[in-house]
Amino acid sequence: MSCSVTIKNLALRRGDRALCDSINLELGHKEKIAVIGHNGSGKTTLLETIVGLCPREGGEIRLFDSDTIDLQNIGYLLQDSDDQFLAPIVEDDVAFSLLARGYDRKYAAEKTTEVLTSLGVERLAKQVAYRLSGGEKKLVALAGALITNPKLLLLDEPTAALDYEAQLRLAEILKNLDVSMIIASHDREFLESVVHRFYMLAPRGLELIDGFEGFAPSRRSGP
Repeated sequence: MSCSVTIKNLALRRGDRALCDSINLELGHKEKIAVIGHNGSGKTTLLETIVGLCPREGGEIRLFDSDTIDLQNIGYLLQDSDDQFLAPIVEDDVAFSLLARGYDRKYAAEKTTEVLTSLGVERLAKQVAYRLSGGEKKLVALAGALITNPKLLLLDEPTAALDYEAQLRLAEILKNLDVSMIIASHDREFLESVVHRFYMLAPRGLELIDGFEGFAPSRRSGP
């Protein structure tokens, strides 16, 4: 099986705290998986380590058969949308990644309109991103992650702050995207409609499981 992500013997830490001893994973091209686990188990840390925002604790990470992280191939949806915005106006924020990579403004504007329309939020193009509702912010942040046509999407609690109708629309969008995905979430209904496999993140590593059976999220907060 050709892989989008290959992880071998990766340990996770958050500051001085050990989260996981050894993570091993092979994510096939265009495969969608869920990573679930108790609060503080390291789901966000895992995504941040894959994308290079968190230092690697030993082990090996290969993306698209390379040990070099090419951010152009990765779209990352942060848990807090406010942390993701790089420009105050929606259309400027969504276009930012293309402009930063040297694309001309006409092309960036066309792609911005295209991706906002695909998510059903084209009406927000001229709005101030920080003044939007939680659900609107999430969809704008997703537009910014999608505009470069990434091969891999990393999504951290993507349904947070979305109402039920928006969750259904987001699930339908993600199901039809032809890219690999790792989704960290506790949203059972959402995940069951989108992903192909479920993994539990525990101190010993990632364990392939049969859906949510037997899993009850804890209330302990943490990364």
